[in-house]
Amino acid sequence: MSATPHTTSHTGSPTISHTTPHLTVEELFDSPARISASISPDGTRIAYLAPWRDRLNVWVESVDSDEQARCVTADDNRSVHEYHWTDDPRWLLYKQDGDGDENWHLFRVDLEDPGAEAVDLTPYPGTRVEGLELPVTRPGKALLYLNRRNPAEFDLHELDVATGELTVLAQNPGTVAGWLSAPEGRLFAHTTTADGTIELARWDGEAGTPRTVMEFDGSDYPIGVHPFQLTPDGSAVWIGSNRGTDRTRLVRVDLATGEETEVDSHPVLDLDTRSAVFPTLPSPLIRDRRTGELLGVRYLGERQVIRPLDPHFAEVLENLSKLSDGDLAGVSSDGSGRRWIAGFTHDRDPGATYYYDHTTGESRLLFRPYPHLDPEALAPMTPVTITARDGLDLPSYLTLPLGAEPAGPPMVLLAHGGPWARDSWGFNPLAQLLANRGYAVLQVNFRGSTGYGKAHLKAGIGELAGKMHDDLIDAVDWAVGKGYADRDRIAVFGGSYGGYAALVGVTFTPDVFAAAIDCFGISDLANFLRTVPEFAKPHLAPNWHLYAGDPDDPEQEADLLERSPISHVDRIRTPLMVIQGANDVRVVQAESDRIVDALRARGVPVEYMVKDNEGHGFVNPENTLDMYRAADRFLARHLGGPRPETTD
Repeated sequence: MSATPHTTSHTGSPTISHTTPHLTVEELFDSPARISASISPDGTRIAYLAPWRDRLNVWVESVDSDEQARCVTADDNRSVHEYHWTDDPRWLLYKQDGDGDENWHLFRVDLEDPGAEAVDLTPYPGTRVEGLELPVTRPGKALLYLNRRNPAEFDLHELDVATGELTVLAQNPGTVAGWLSAPEGRLFAHTTTADGTIELARWDGEAGTPRTVMEFDGSDYPIGVHPFQLTPDGSAVWIGSNRGTDRTRLVRVDLATGEETEVDSHPVLDLDTRSAVFPTLPSPLIRDRRTGELLGVRYLGERQVIRPLDPHFAEVLENLSKLSDGDLAGVSSDGSGRRWIAGFTHDRDPGATYYYDHTTGESRLLFRPYPHLDPEALAPMTPVTITARDGLDLPSYLTLPLGAEPAGPPMVLLAHGGPWARDSWGFNPLAQLLANRGYAVLQVNFRGSTGYGKAHLKAGIGELAGKMHDDLIDAVDWAVGKGYADRDRIAVFGGSYGGYAALVGVTFTPDVFAAAIDCFGISDLANFLRTVPEFAKPHLAPNWHLYAGDPDDPEQEADLLERSPISHVDRIRTPLMVIQGANDVRVVQAESDRIVDALRARGVPVEYMVKDNEGHGFVNPENTLDMYRAADRFLARHLGGPRPETTD
């Protein structure tokens, strides 16, 4: 990192300390040196992701010896982001799609044969693997959902990991969102009914009929909670529930009676449910690798809280917590619970990963994913609470440039996706890039965000381009009033729903923002809901149809169009950048094309970047770097940041 001085003035460039090192886009967004480590079930090896031919692949190294690490996958087209140890340390599984099309295939790696190529266990064109589970009660087996028979329907399969044999256990009648298979072979299905009710039912395979065990009113179901994890004995399921409460707690539902019993709760926090949206994030349930029993439960507020439920894990957790002042992220142990690998979330020391032996007390730092980043050169992310105009509290995060007192700098409002997701504390490379350039950065958990109770979530019903957007504007007003932002130099930047929020910002409130960046955002809500993948359509009732509307209802379609930026594109006069993956199956390219075409037809300049080998979010490093270099230059031009020739 080279130290680059920047001139300062309130009306010109942002205020940046002369001693703040200039961070390049490559330093913040290029592939990590290592990431996502976990230990094998026998405790002898560690797997992790690291670059090979400029793509993240799976590497394996010994815990005890100096044996050289070796790359065990060989994907030079697209980075691997998800892998799994099996109960047999010979086999490792990973998922990969094709250029962002989200048709995930499951691959097997033989760690005892270094020369063998990975085997595609689901080599069926146009199919997608979901719900991969490696139950402790089925050694050598995996359970997965596969839509090979019908793209809109996921059937339950059992996989023999060693042979690759797939056996259909249950055929989806068209309404099942997920399956459970108890140890003795009983099957259960969770479904979404036409009115949005969530049902868990015993499945009679021969008759093809369900017997309801329990129901959730869809409007009262905690959106985003990874549902229905079987207890080890198969007699019950653990789920997140907010029935009768505002907060989401962990409950046990008896599969014979449907009786719901609380297992654990936090007095003020919700379960940490982010893994339901981002599967590579840790589950809220920390389970014993060998037995499947509960060890601990994650909750999330401004920071994470883990409540241990097992005495042994409580001792482990206490010692792991001494290794970092961050939040415990990915954690794994061998089958005995002796050897552990733990990574930590941190705003300025991202992903530091440690080895810990609970028997000897030995611990050592394995790696930092970004060893070139000096924590002292990164800006702290500070939790703040903003009050909306109707009195609702909006939990938010503020990142300010290092070495500068708030004096009305330019600001970038980062709008999160989902919208049933949330921003949280930790390393955010985009926030760091922006703060390094002298911008204040504000992330707002507007109403409709998950993780802040049922009332906060349900306050978003019917409020797309309404109160959900008002919350963002109220946050801007708060930042200006506190001196954190210059009223005339504010940008909005978001992806997916956040891209929609950016487009709403420049159509519904065109005078607020000096620049906007929309990444694969929704421009036409009705078209978006008609073009979501077929397998998602049966399950829209308790989320998109409830919160936004059903385009098959003419009255609701009219309301959806009124809340769509494409219907108000003539109001756009804010400098706009649009970014899109051509293979996006969630927000199809037409959503971006229409906005861009409409503006160009009016002679309004708009920057448009399309990557042909990406989907809903960029994965390939060269594309990610292109995107953020372009965004850096765009914001510099329109917010008065560092001159384009000094950016990357």
